[in-house]
Amino acid sequence: MSAAKQVVLGAYFPGVNHDTVWSDPASGSHIDFASFEHWARTAERGKLDLLFLAEGLRLRTRGEAIFDQDVVGRPDTFTVLASLAAVTEHVGLAGTINSTFNEPYELARKFATLDLLSGGRAAWNVVTSFDAPTGENFRRGGFLHPAQRYERAGETLAATRRLWDSWGSDAVVADRATGRFLRDEHVGDFAFRGEQFDIAGRFATPRSPQGHPVVLQAGESPAGRDFAAANSDAIFSRYQRFDEARAFYTDVKARVRKAGRDPDEVKILPSAAIILGDTEADARDRHADIRSRQMDPFTSIVLAETVWNRDLSDVDPDGPVPDLEPTPEAPKWIKGRAPLTQDAHATAEAWRELGRREGLTLRQVVTKVFDRNVFVGTPSSVAAEIDRYVREGAVDGFILGSHVSPSGLDEVVDRVVPLLQDRGVFRTEYTGTTLRDNLGLAPASRFGEPGTAG
Repeated sequence: MSAAKQVVLGAYFPGVNHDTVWSDPASGSHIDFASFEHWARTAERGKLDLLFLAEGLRLRTRGEAIFDQDVVGRPDTFTVLASLAAVTEHVGLAGTINSTFNEPYELARKFATLDLLSGGRAAWNVVTSFDAPTGENFRRGGFLHPAQRYERAGETLAATRRLWDSWGSDAVVADRATGRFLRDEHVGDFAFRGEQFDIAGRFATPRSPQGHPVVLQAGESPAGRDFAAANSDAIFSRYQRFDEARAFYTDVKARVRKAGRDPDEVKILPSAAIILGDTEADARDRHADIRSRQMDPFTSIVLAETVWNRDLSDVDPDGPVPDLEPTPEAPKWIKGRAPLTQDAHATAEAWRELGRREGLTLRQVVTKVFDRNVFVGTPSSVAAEIDRYVREGAVDGFILGSHVSPSGLDEVVDRVVPLLQDRGVFRTEYTGTTLRDNLGLAPASRFGEPGTAG
């Protein structure tokens, strides 16, 4: 009998989205290092694969109004992860870093350094700029057409890999007898020429334990899926309901195979929150209470505007879904935020139909549509569902979040992880020395030998 397929589990720090309830009495600071340390130590105590930091490069606003439900003031990702490397030993350290606003040399150096400092636990979640307001904080404006976003992201990643590969694993000789430190005079040489970058020089950071840090990416559009399938080690997905998740999983794995890669070496990891109760009814009641606090009137309008692509400030969120049509010309604060895969007119009509059919207000429809919490139930039922998703080919695992920080992960580690371990689908001890080892990924050299493009 073959061994049970193992579940991959990560955890993201709450914030930079509308799922956070920072006003909850159980919620702590999103800035103090003590919060990040508690979260990281909890993840490692639960033998999770990796930690995941989201990124917010601008205060989230609608027009001039600050989005108060969001968490703001997030410290720099590299600084936080490097600090966490000093208080953990095994858990992976994944940072979301934008490919539009950073140069390949800087990215290569920072991620290689994090990989060196952590003993091979670094991961990069590659994202692109998607809205006009964020771009205002940067010198090049930042709002790019979707095709240009992925063109730049592809070249950024390829150039970064070229830099990582400029040092071989045998580059450092350090022969005390001869006084020879490096293998030869070409260590660190690199050149990369494309539409976005024309760079050549010498990279100063030695090859890190993983060679290439693990690369994650989130892509929903056809271009995004193709980019992720060709370039990523893991894909961060928003598809959580079983049928949607399995359809995404099947589609992306086929794209991975078409790109000439082994589908088993690309992990599909949707985000998910877990809401537990001593009974199923308790869990449902707790879930409803949390969702009501997450989806205040202002938040529901902001999210509805990503469908209608227009100013909905005069719409009553506690009234019916508006009988308005989406517009192609968005106000600046909305520009770029509409999902790329969305047929806006069809989505608006589907929302209206849902509201009519179930007698829901706009805010109730938004709450239902944006409900990201897949797992609501007792620890036993939640563990069974997580196992089913993986066993039946809908996901390879999940990146878990919570509406409170830093303690939201504790309950999952204490009550759900042991049940997954009892099922034989999750580790009881770390066995690898790097994040790639623990994820079961091939060595980074598969992307190219030193001195070649990744």
